[in-house]
Amino acid sequence: MLHIFRIPVHLWLIGLLASCQTPAKDKVVVYSPHGKEMLSYFEQAFEAAYPTVDVVWLDMGSQSIFDRIQTERENPQADVWWGGPKELFVLADSLGLLEPYTPSWASALSPEYKSPRHTWHATHRTAEGIMYNTELLSPDAVPKEWDDLLDRRWQRQIIIRDPVQSGTMQTIFAAMIEKERVRTGSVDSGFAWLEKLHANTKSYAADPTQLFLKLARGEALLTLWNLNDALLQSRLNRFPFGFILPESGTVFAIEGIAIVKGAKHLENAKRFYEFVTSPESLHIQAERFYRIPARSDLKLNVDWLKGLSLKPLLSQTDYLERHQRAWLKRWQEEIRPKSLE
Repeated sequence: MLHIFRIPVHLWLIGLLASCQTPAKDKVVVYSPHGKEMLSYFEQAFEAAYPTVDVVWLDMGSQSIFDRIQTERENPQADVWWGGPKELFVLADSLGLLEPYTPSWASALSPEYKSPRHTWHATHRTAEGIMYNTELLSPDAVPKEWDDLLDRRWQRQIIIRDPVQSGTMQTIFAAMIEKERVRTGSVDSGFAWLEKLHANTKSYAADPTQLFLKLARGEALLTLWNLNDALLQSRLNRFPFGFILPESGTVFAIEGIAIVKGAKHLENAKRFYEFVTSPESLHIQAERFYRIPARSDLKLNVDWLKGLSLKPLLSQTDYLERHQRAWLKRWQEEIRPKSLE
């Protein structure tokens, strides 16, 4: 007997409609610590310029990005790594995790702002200093220097983003060690500095959102963080944040961009790379998201940058870059386990 299997009409119609739909969009996958506000803006801007491409971004800490790219090296999931300190890009380069690519503007960067193999290039200079709750501290009462944070008056008044996952905090911690090494000739004095800071620390925040909320609620008075987030969160979320650039000098994170080795959407990765680093995009990043471009060929007319003193605390040193990872490991083993007072 011949059996005829009938397909229900509604299922047949669904299949017909599906077959008539436009093909799925191509995509580009971006790993970035730049935050949902900036990532959402440039997702929409890029998709408007390239309607056939879907931008998929994951917002996470710089260290988490590095760890994830390293774990995924046999089957890369990301196409572009956008943001994070130079030191992590240098390490990723040495491990063969990045794809060589020379952007159209590479000549506008000084040598220390790019890989000699063109596996990464600097996008921003991120100023880091002391962020505080303006409702609980007057500007006159805020520490004006890095060393002022060690005063016992700030005991349990400082909250810090967990350095294990934060490129920002790794940069600041390494700078404090290097500052003391230059002053005394020994890195041990740098770890003594970090131990005193730890003694004044109330808690370590798991992510930037927790850091912002805890500081805004007054669970602590101070933190060490970056200028762009202080300005952005004050404007967007009305958080009561002020910021101090220490008079002795500002710690700068040189942030980069790179294409991941083995990127599955290589041409879209190159388009995204060029798009978010164009003069127009960098001006928007400065004006809306308080980012300072690393390029030397741009003249920005942005109000918040006018009159801003950006004296660097340290000159760029290969010594710091070579030792930063080992220094973080030592901090984890020797200082972090000590109970918070």
